[in-house]
Amino acid sequence: MSRHLTSQRVFTIHPKQDPKVPLTDLLDRLFIDQKRTWRLFADGYEALAGVKTRNVDCDGFSVTLQFNPRRMASTSARVDEQSLKMRKCFLCIENLPDEQRGILYQDSFLILCNPAPIFDRHFTVSHTRHIPQSVEAFLDVFLELARELSPSFTVFYNGPRCGASAPDHLHAQVCPANILPIEALSAEEPRRVFVRKDGTVSFWTLRNCGREVILIESTDKREMESAIRGLLDAMRTTLQMTDEPMINILGSFAKGTWRLTVFPRSKHRPDVYYRQGNDQILISPAAVDLGGVVVTPQEKDFASVDAHMIEGIFREVSLEKTIMDRVFGAL
Repeated sequence: MSRHLTSQRVFTIHPKQDPKVPLTDLLDRLFIDQKRTWRLFADGYEALAGVKTRNVDCDGFSVTLQFNPRRMASTSARVDEQSLKMRKCFLCIENLPDEQRGILYQDSFLILCNPAPIFDRHFTVSHTRHIPQSVEAFLDVFLELARELSPSFTVFYNGPRCGASAPDHLHAQVCPANILPIEALSAEEPRRVFVRKDGTVSFWTLRNCGREVILIESTDKREMESAIRGLLDAMRTTLQMTDEPMINILGSFAKGTWRLTVFPRSKHRPDVYYRQGNDQILISPAAVDLGGVVVTPQEKDFASVDAHMIEGIFREVSLEKTIMDRVFGAL
């Protein structure tokens, strides 16, 4: 990608060190400017004000259902290899809408406003080159983003086979901090089950959440990077695979400590997703959904989905506890 084409897309540049303006302030400025200059984006946020939500109380936890028709493209995205080859990558710089601008971050990423938001202040952090989705290629930036965007935002990552609608292009997303119910559950001491401690890194799981949840906490960024790489290697060993294991991750930073909330996955989409006609339920769980905000782009699903359905979907797409016990044993 030419430097000239990249510069055309830059709203501003965020320095790597000693920034004069906090990154959170730059995001606010970008948001305001894009609402003023980009009609599609402004329309997306106007539509967000009208989305319907309702709470669903499940066994030991609750979720918020969100009826959001503008998320249809993401929820129903075809991510098989042939489909990816047939479409233009919507995250590549040359394919962005003419009006879209972003914050150049660490010389290699553009922070972009999401035109089909789930939340107020929903951003995408996209690599300036077309390289595959991989958390291991992104860990340093991911953790640095979590630190620089605290306490206002949470950063989240969807694996290439379990939620990323552009698995061929490296990216993460950003949402307001503490807007996902799992973030509050993670702070409830009775739910936290200690697993192990390695140096500054502590591993925990959460009980009574209806899906497997791993918490990794550390005050040291390098040790945190090593810990997530170790977890991925242990999953590869246990699952007898070489690709990136299916995971979704939330990243946050508070009081000098990084926290990664990891959802280990067994499959991309539940069986109900592939049913025909009215029996189909278009829920494609990713980090936000497993975090407790379940997006339904179809109104019939928003009206009909109940606790039993949510509990079944979460169990179906999550890696079983017995397998995770083996993963921890391989760490």
